[in-house]
Amino acid sequence: MPQTTPAPRPEPLPRASRAIPHPEGVSNDDFRAALSRLASGVVLVTAHEPASSADGPRGEDAGMTATAFMSVSLDPPLVLVSVRNGSRMDDLLAEQPLWAASLLTENHRHIAGRFAMKGRISDRLLFQEIAYRRGEVSGAPLIEGSLATLECRTEQRVEAGDHTLVIGRVLTVELPGAEGGPLTHFKGRYRQLG
Repeated sequence: MPQTTPAPRPEPLPRASRAIPHPEGVSNDDFRAALSRLASGVVLVTAHEPASSADGPRGEDAGMTATAFMSVSLDPPLVLVSVRNGSRMDDLLAEQPLWAASLLTENHRHIAGRFAMKGRISDRLLFQEIAYRRGEVSGAPLIEGSLATLECRTEQRVEAGDHTLVIGRVLTVELPGAEGGPLTHFKGRYRQLG
């Protein structure tokens, strides 16, 4: 039987540059890189925080860019959005059951970027100079020119790791005459089809 020389082992990476795996063996970096290759639509999830009292300051709007948004059921009509635990939207949707989703077009890239910023300014300022109207059921902002808008009522919240899955019953749907195709998210960037 011929003897083979084992292949030399690669030099280990310096400790600081190695991805730290979870107990299951998948690192955050590997997981993020793999899932970034799944193209998804971009949605602006909005809700209106009601005033704390009739004579107090008026309520405020909140918005969040979401790429983890999907249809769950046709009967009843249910959708799901994933929100980061402890975020402004997570806190608001824990208290406010009514919310909305605007399916953004490629012309809404600036809106998606605005509401996805880390350490961003107040939501009140983010909504300035954005064309929207209020949903009749939710009172939440619905972005003008969207591919579709949905108003929802939370049916269930499921904690899943560092996010909460909010399942909402769709109460209204509008299909305005939007210009342009869908805004998508792929490999960490906003893109358009074609």
